[in-house]
Amino acid sequence: MRITLSTAISADGFLDDNTSQRLLISTPEDWADVYRLRAEHDAILVGAETLRCDNPSLLIHDEHVRQQRIAAGLKPDIAKVTLTASGTLDPTLRFFQTGDADRYVFSQHNIPELQDIATVISGCNPITAKSIITTLEKLGIERLMVEGGTCVLNMFLSEGMADTLRLAVNPSLYVGTAGKTKFEFTPTIGIPCRRENLGGMEVSTYTIHPDTTVDDIRYLREAIAESRRCTPCKTSYCVGAVIVTSDGRIFRGYTHETSHTHHAEQEAIAKALAAGAKLQGAAIYSSMEPCSKRASEPESCTQLIIRHGFSHVAFALYEPDCFVCCRGALTLREAGIDVRYYPSLESEVRAVNAHLWQ
Repeated sequence: MRITLSTAISADGFLDDNTSQRLLISTPEDWADVYRLRAEHDAILVGAETLRCDNPSLLIHDEHVRQQRIAAGLKPDIAKVTLTASGTLDPTLRFFQTGDADRYVFSQHNIPELQDIATVISGCNPITAKSIITTLEKLGIERLMVEGGTCVLNMFLSEGMADTLRLAVNPSLYVGTAGKTKFEFTPTIGIPCRRENLGGMEVSTYTIHPDTTVDDIRYLREAIAESRRCTPCKTSYCVGAVIVTSDGRIFRGYTHETSHTHHAEQEAIAKALAAGAKLQGAAIYSSMEPCSKRASEPESCTQLIIRHGFSHVAFALYEPDCFVCCRGALTLREAGIDVRYYPSLESEVRAVNAHLWQ
């Protein structure tokens, strides 16, 4: 998933003040650009406090884009997502009552009053950006826009779950001691930034994680090609894996290549170690989500990837709940590894494993 954070702040860094009225920060030109950017995503996320304070509708405002989505068989508005630790949300909020969109609520509690107007994903304890992203990916969300508030933005940044940050500053607006929520972002050296002025708003767009899609797709296609070398088996998936080390060495493997208990990632890692390759900082591309639970081996592929210090994992299909309930992607993210999922290749992986679904 590609994740964009977007927010507007005053000259002294506040998103809001402590009055009962919504603090108007952006100019019309800035809002128009935000609406354009919003339409490029599959879902938009804000925290429950933003819903309570601002009561936003979070709709697509470009009628042409709405008609394009309808023509493509999609709902006219992108999916709406929120999170609440308390489980206290008013069903009459515009988040729930306006537009035609899928609605998801992440909460630590069941919220019966929302069951008929939103999908409540309960039992999230704690609620993290990594768990939200993993769940949304499984729901078909590929591009997410996060618009606040401060705690939510900081959560995504602190967990490393942000690819782009769009930060709009109103240089003529000072909140001072009336400030309620302050957002502070200090870009590190080397983060590229694009700057523009939109109706007086100073907008900076930071690239936090470069887009790796081209290379990921290339090596995932190689991994899928490896998976076709597997002998179909009713008790395991046909999976292929490709490792690219930090110095450019490449190693490949597929399920059961040398042992009836070995998975594809395990085979590729064994080849790399036998060749004396350093795996710290390497990338691994697997046609399917790395397993997180094994009965026939002492370590799962997820544990192997973490132990050897891989920094990047890409895969094309979340492991179906056929043999075990896999949580490989989330475990890898929780270990600080950059994980990317490419559903555009999912049908090819399913075709290789058609013997399990016939």
